[in-house]
Amino acid sequence: MAALCAVLLLGAAAWFVPGGDGTNQAGGPAPDPSGSGAAPAGRLAGWPLFVERSGLATDHLRSLEAAKRTGEAAAIRRIADQPTAAWFADDAPGYADRAGRLVREADAAGQVPVISVYFVPGRDCSGQSTGGAPDAAAYQRWVGAIAGALAGHRAIVVLEPDAVAQAAEGCLDATAAAARYRLLGAAVDAFRAVPGVRVYLDAGNPTWIEPDRMAPALRASGIDRAHGFALNVANFEHTADNIAYGTKLSGLLGGAHFVIDTSRNGNGPAQRGAGDRHWCNPPGRALGAAPTVETGHPLVDAYLWIKRPGESDGACTAGAPAAGQWYERYALELAGHRG
Repeated sequence: MAALCAVLLLGAAAWFVPGGDGTNQAGGPAPDPSGSGAAPAGRLAGWPLFVERSGLATDHLRSLEAAKRTGEAAAIRRIADQPTAAWFADDAPGYADRAGRLVREADAAGQVPVISVYFVPGRDCSGQSTGGAPDAAAYQRWVGAIAGALAGHRAIVVLEPDAVAQAAEGCLDATAAAARYRLLGAAVDAFRAVPGVRVYLDAGNPTWIEPDRMAPALRASGIDRAHGFALNVANFEHTADNIAYGTKLSGLLGGAHFVIDTSRNGNGPAQRGAGDRHWCNPPGRALGAAPTVETGHPLVDAYLWIKRPGESDGACTAGAPAAGQWYERYALELAGHRG
């Protein structure tokens, strides 16, 4: 099952905790886990990623600094100072204006924002992040408004985490799944029509849907018109495993490129067989490789922090807040603070 957290929107000093394929003992990003060395530049080469100076991690950092909690503040800075995705997941008034402000601020900084679009009808199939647009027409209006707000600017759009994989898995019946695929294809077209926008359609993670099942679902959802696909959003699978899976999937899709969410995969996945605890705020995880468009792999356009570290996956255990809310204890654990 997927690991979808939810939302809220939001940070390159790069100090990381030791662990897994995403970090090294010196505290910096690990070497390229693909082992491929130098490779042709990806489709996002030369696109510096935007560090948004607002959001839950930044707000919490300021409160820790004001309280002179220096050790904890140093840990949270490892999150707040990294470029992370801004999530658009509801139709609260002003959402399009917020998208416009985001790209203008990024332009002023000479950087490019990452935007996660997460509002498809029937979102998360009644899971921790259930919700979405009330119907297809409302969703298309919503997507059109955000796409319009991006006009004239660069942006990287990650389109609808979990939506394709959940449909392929069977959470929707055949008719509803086909309708979802058409709707996603229309969203791909809306963003693809904006010069300067790169759109990546979410494709789950290596342990979810086999490539030979995922490829036709992605094709039905417009992958041939997207710039590529996204892997591991809000999940914890090792980067090397994502590269292996993505390479197989790319081979079925005519050489499609992809991006990988490395935000919390520094120690890899939690133990299997734990139900929701495998993906919902699992203990013992760590920050992964720093966001970058220089991956050293010809098919991997970027390592991104799409899931915002420190924001809860859901109220799945005692003391855990609802999806998208700040979870201090978990954030400190991810950042390596041992208190």
